[in-house]
Amino acid sequence: MPGQQSGHRSTPRPAAPQRYDVIILGSGIAGSTLGAILARKGASVLLLDAGTHPRFAVGESTTLYTLKVFRLLARRYDVPELEPLTSYDGCRDEIGPTSGTKRHFGFIRHEEGKEPDPAEFNQFSPPSKVLQTSHLFRQDTDAYLFHTAIRYGCTVRQAFRAEEVELADDHVAVVGPGGERFEGRYLVDGSGFRSPLARKLALREDPAKIKHHSRSMFTHMMGVRPTDECLRVEAADRPPIPWVEGTMHHLFERGWFWSIPFNNTADSKNPLVSVGLTLDERRYPKAEGLSAEEEFRAFAARFPAVERLFADARTVRPWVSAGRIQYASTRTTGHRWALLSHAAGFIDPLYSRGLTNTGEVVNSLAWRLLEALADDDFAEERFAFVDELQRGLIRYNDELVNCSFISFADHGLWNAVYRVWCAAEVPINLRFDRFTERYTESGDDGVLRAMERAAHPGLLVPGSVGYKALFDDMVRICEAVDRGERPAADAGRELMAVVRNSPVVLDHIGVRDPECRFIYPQNADLRKMSHWLAHEGPDELRYLTTGVDVHGNALPAPVSGPAREEMAVPH
Repeated sequence: MPGQQSGHRSTPRPAAPQRYDVIILGSGIAGSTLGAILARKGASVLLLDAGTHPRFAVGESTTLYTLKVFRLLARRYDVPELEPLTSYDGCRDEIGPTSGTKRHFGFIRHEEGKEPDPAEFNQFSPPSKVLQTSHLFRQDTDAYLFHTAIRYGCTVRQAFRAEEVELADDHVAVVGPGGERFEGRYLVDGSGFRSPLARKLALREDPAKIKHHSRSMFTHMMGVRPTDECLRVEAADRPPIPWVEGTMHHLFERGWFWSIPFNNTADSKNPLVSVGLTLDERRYPKAEGLSAEEEFRAFAARFPAVERLFADARTVRPWVSAGRIQYASTRTTGHRWALLSHAAGFIDPLYSRGLTNTGEVVNSLAWRLLEALADDDFAEERFAFVDELQRGLIRYNDELVNCSFISFADHGLWNAVYRVWCAAEVPINLRFDRFTERYTESGDDGVLRAMERAAHPGLLVPGSVGYKALFDDMVRICEAVDRGERPAADAGRELMAVVRNSPVVLDHIGVRDPECRFIYPQNADLRKMSHWLAHEGPDELRYLTTGVDVHGNALPAPVSGPAREEMAVPH
C-alpha cells in the first residue's frame, strides 16, 4: 500500500493529463513534502522546477520542534517516508550516510584580535529521548523527498522555467518556454526568493519595513577543524557536549559565522562541512575587488579561534554570495494561490528556523487545500490563517534576529536575549506534545485544528500571553540600544532582570541563571521543573505537564503519554 518504507513503495500512477488539481512551483523540501501529502490523499499534482535534483542547498540544521512537526506530517497525512527525517538514524538508514548529528546549539562570542572568553560560551541542548536532531545533507534529503512525491503520483518536470503564471476565477495556469502550458485548480509557489507568483502580483513588501539587516556568503568545505580543537581553554570550560556535535554559531559585533558538520559522527561517510558568514551589510558593506572566499577568509582572520577553524579548509563548490537577504510579502495567499515558506519571505539562518517554519506552513495549508479541492471552493478566506501564520513567523523571527544582532556587541545583553529564545524552547515542545498526544489517542483531526487557535500565530510560544510580554520587553530594550538611547550593558542588566522575574520562564533548567553557560537539563532537573510547573508555575502554562488548567478543565493534553515521556528524558 502507499506509504510503506523502502522496499515496499507505492506503485506509480499512469501519466497524468495536462490539467491538475494542484500545480506546485519548486521541488525542494517544501514543494516535495506538500506534493507527497496531496498526492497521497488522491489529488493530481504537478511539480515544476527550474533546476534539477540532486542539488546544493543550505538550511541544513534542524531543531527538536522541526522534527516534531515532520513526524506529525508523516502520521497526520499517512506519509511515513517523512519520518526518517526525524532522527539521525532514520536519515542514515533510509536516505544515506551523509548527514551529521546535531545535539546542541552552540554560541561563542568573539572580539577582534582576541581569544574568546570562556565566560561568554553558551550551549543549549533541548531534552529528547526519541527524536535526534540532525544536520541534513540537503542534496540527499531533498532528492529523497522529491522521489517520494513521485512515488505517490506527482507528475514532475525538472529544468522547466515558469515564464508566466495565469490566475483566473475558475483556474490557474503556468506557461513555460515555447508556450507549453499547464492548467490547474490551485497554484502553490514554493520556489523561493525569485517566486514567479510574487513577481506577477508585485507581492514583495518594502524591505524598509523589515528591521533586520544582513547579507551572506556560504559554501561547503573539507578540512574544517572541529571548534573543540581550536579553543585554548581549560577542561572546566568545555561544555557537556562537544562543540563539534552541534550547530556552531561564532558571533561577533553585527555578524556570525556558522559551521555545520556532516562529518561529526563515525557513521557518516560525508567529509563536508557547511560554512557561512552572515553580517550586517550597513556595518560591513561588500568589499570591492574581493571574491566571496577572499572576503570570508579576511573576516575569519580577524578572530584567532575562527581563523584556526578554517586554516586548512578547502572549498569544494562555488561560493554563493548575496546582498541583503531579507524579504517579505504583503500577503501570502489569495484566490486559488499560495506562497509557501521561502517564497513568502526570509530573515536569517540564525536559530535554524527555516525548516521549522516550512513544516508548520505545510501542515496548516495541506488540510485546507484538500478540503478546498473536495468542495471545489477556493475562497481566499479559507486560507486566511495560512497567511496570518506566515506573516507572523516572518515578523517574530525578524524581531528576534534583529535583537540578537544588536546584542552581539555586549555579552550581558546577548546573554539575556539568548535566554529569551531559550525560554520558548521547552514550552513550545511541551505544548506540541500535549496536542499531538490527544490527537493520537482520539484520532480526531479537530484537536490539531484547535492547536492553530492561538493569540499570536508565528510567535515562538504562540498561545502564551506571558511569553509575548517577555518578547516585547526584549524588543523594546534592544531597539532603544539600537537607537543610541541607552548603553548596551545597562540594557543587558534590565533584560536579564526581566528574564529572571518572568513567570513564564521555566524553573530548574538554568534559563533564569545568567551564570549557567550550558543549558543541558538532566532527568532530576526535568522532574523538578515538571513539579514546579504543575504546582507553582503560571496558570497559563500549567497544562503543559498536568493536562488540565487551573480550574480543573481538561485541555487537549492527557496527564501522561509517549510524547510527555519523550520530553522528560535528555538525549
